[in-house]
Amino acid sequence: MKEVKVFSPASIANLSCGYDVLGVCLDNIGDVIIVRKTKEKGVFIKKITGQNLSTDISKNVAGVSATALLKNTNVDCGFEIEIHKGIKPGSGIGSSAASSAGSVYAINKLIGEPYTRNQLIKFAMEGEMTASGSRHADNVAAVLLGGFTFVRNSIKHDYFKLNSPIEMAFAVIHPKIELKTKDSRAVVKNNVTISDMVSQSANLGAFVSGLYTENYELIGRSMKDIIVEPMRSILIPKFNEIKSACLGEGALGCGISGSGPSIFALCKGVSKANNVAKKMKEIYDKLDLEYDVHISCVNDVGVKVL
Repeated sequence: MKEVKVFSPASIANLSCGYDVLGVCLDNIGDVIIVRKTKEKGVFIKKITGQNLSTDISKNVAGVSATALLKNTNVDCGFEIEIHKGIKPGSGIGSSAASSAGSVYAINKLIGEPYTRNQLIKFAMEGEMTASGSRHADNVAAVLLGGFTFVRNSIKHDYFKLNSPIEMAFAVIHPKIELKTKDSRAVVKNNVTISDMVSQSANLGAFVSGLYTENYELIGRSMKDIIVEPMRSILIPKFNEIKSACLGEGALGCGISGSGPSIFALCKGVSKANNVAKKMKEIYDKLDLEYDVHISCVNDVGVKVL
């Protein structure tokens, strides 16, 4: 195989109660990445469409993650990368993760798959470091493993897949303002009280239990973020109003997607997600604010060859 074309999907991190721990892979929005072998060794980004991004491999997350993989792998060729961005950087639905994970997944395919999907996460995390200043694995784990994922320890590369209840569906609204991950992480306090830690830990444990027992009511009442959301929500137009409207329409939970500014609502069934999305749109239509809306089931496969 000399060339491979992959679809690398969007993702939602944190899911309210699992900051830097929980992630989920979305189904119908993402980047298309083409990688070809070259005689000249190294990594080369030849083409980018959809967004105005650097082709410098030290600045582009796809180049950074690909370079990290090759530093640990003995190959006798190089690779040129085409990136067709379907996810806007700074949108909060894993733009950098899609490019980071997609490039290493494609290269791994071309060299005979010496790494498992799980092992590729550590290389994709290097791209996330470039994008946000932090080696967080919540988004790239979701993209590479598919479904709901859990990061127990990113330093020790301990991450795994969770159960994904079949009726889960997401409504996501992306106000077209850029909120860089570095800036959004900067507003988060480094210290929390014991009582907040206990409450958040209880919510996280209950959420995971709800996924395995497919207890949708438990999942919904566990999706509470008392630590990060209060600080980040002020950066997102009409966040509290949208959250209230989504819950009023029957969403299981609603929160900030990753570092924002996208807002997600988790619903039982696509029909409910569509109704919730209408409520989201009604609020932003009054603001004369451009936005995108996505409806997605859970993608249990993750990045894949096209």
